[in-house]
Amino acid sequence: MEWEAIASRHRLEQQRNIPQEWRISDDQLAKLRGKGTAEEGRLIAQDVARKSALLTGKELDITECYNARELLDKIHHKKLTSEEVAVAFCKRAALAQQLVRTFPSRSVTTSCLTEIFFDEGIKRARELDQHLERTGELVGPLHGLPISLKDSFVVRGHYATVGYVEFLKRPLPTSNSAMVDLLVDAGAVLFCKTNVPQTMMTADSENNIFGRTLNPHKTILTAGGSTGGEGALVAFRGSVLGVGSDIAGSIRIPSLCCGIYGFKPTADRTPFGGQANYPFRKLQLPGVTPVAGPMANSVDDLSLFMETVIGRRPWHYDASAVNAPWRSSYGSNKTLTIGILPEDPEYPLQPPVRRALQDAVSKLTGAGHSIVKLPANPACSASVGGKLGFHYFGLGSSGLDALASEIGEPLVHSVKRGVHPFTTSKPLISTELDTVHQLDEFLGLQASYANSWKNIWTEYHLDVVVGPGAISTAVPHDTYGIPVYTLMWNVLDYPAGIIPYGVSSKTRDPNYQKAASNFEADYDPEATDGAPCSLQVIAPRFYDEECLNAMRIIDKDIQA
Repeated sequence: MEWEAIASRHRLEQQRNIPQEWRISDDQLAKLRGKGTAEEGRLIAQDVARKSALLTGKELDITECYNARELLDKIHHKKLTSEEVAVAFCKRAALAQQLVRTFPSRSVTTSCLTEIFFDEGIKRARELDQHLERTGELVGPLHGLPISLKDSFVVRGHYATVGYVEFLKRPLPTSNSAMVDLLVDAGAVLFCKTNVPQTMMTADSENNIFGRTLNPHKTILTAGGSTGGEGALVAFRGSVLGVGSDIAGSIRIPSLCCGIYGFKPTADRTPFGGQANYPFRKLQLPGVTPVAGPMANSVDDLSLFMETVIGRRPWHYDASAVNAPWRSSYGSNKTLTIGILPEDPEYPLQPPVRRALQDAVSKLTGAGHSIVKLPANPACSASVGGKLGFHYFGLGSSGLDALASEIGEPLVHSVKRGVHPFTTSKPLISTELDTVHQLDEFLGLQASYANSWKNIWTEYHLDVVVGPGAISTAVPHDTYGIPVYTLMWNVLDYPAGIIPYGVSSKTRDPNYQKAASNFEADYDPEATDGAPCSLQVIAPRFYDEECLNAMRIIDKDIQA
């Protein structure tokens, strides 16, 4: 069929963009994955990057021992060159790409990368080194830092398929997304784009071009979505800093699945313009707005991204970005008043998630923070936020499946699975109303939901709320459930971030547990053993600086 030929041809082109000397034989890949052993698929625990012998000792240090701020300091003070840093991350990204391929006996490929342009990234890094040597000046605050991008960001001369084969028939873009222009002007080195689901509206990053992204902690588990390729790449340390987007949890879900840090800012604080046919175009319908944000291996790097991007005046790059300069509250130490989000009875937490949250609360109490266990309030529940969000998506998502049918490509399993009803309870808004009146009802309920939450912040004098990012850790492929614990904060447009904390354990939580609904994954202690656990930290709208600072404080105190 036409779509199969087009997708196959593009995969071959992608493979050719990995230098021959960086390619690993199938036999060696099988050994690195631990095929046939008890540790099969636990790529990070097995330290496969070191075992591969692809990276030199110095390149392993570059990719493992420094965060983005530290790398920038070394590049800017000429202790490392931008080129050697770029080469190190390109090689590690190439290794990640090959390790998450399926075994040769299977017919469908898998990957965390989509567009690979290592050669352009290394060339750019070399030019930045020459500029610094010649002038003694930096191009910008991100001078020489390798950054990876979610596939939906448009980079001149490279496809942005967002998981649709149909987009490979379209001309290559001749301009960049607003975020891409800003990052390049700030001195960043862009070197690859990362995988997403077909439609970009599921939590399993699989499509018919690049296949499925696997979780490097345990490859039988999902890497999350829709920024799943970025989550896997950053977790494997094939990128020190990645950029994703979030409308229902698409930064935070891969972050919690892959055990990294991720941050969803307040909408419009970062530039979003020029995305590749995003399912919900900004300014198309008021309601729930997509936002771009960072993914990294430390809170400090999330803050670096936010302060740098906003410091570059994103409203000069994107008309929808708000003129709200960055406030320098990051780094201040204080005792926090922390509200603990109550568990929603419609979406009960699985044992490892509940345990991680309880352990964290105990440590935060011991560190002297004021803990407020918020009372259950149906008006503020996660389930209400989820119902509102998915009703809105139903208003604005017509035509997502049509993009696949244009060329005859089938829907992947997670997309087909999404046609099932998300809830059996009575909807909040009648679907018999026309779109305009449904939207009017939605906006009224959204305002009421926001007001109920405003009352909580003021009544308890909260700095932040802490809760789960999901009912579960990463789960087996195509079983991720309804993301109410992330989506509720998109409906409110609150900044929210993920902190990895603890792991799922079949020893500590040994009992299999059936899910509360058919759409959710069961708790399978064997399957999820070793999967990262996490916390979510939330602040009110435009309190992004305070949210990140609280994340820094909380992370320090719970990891101590």
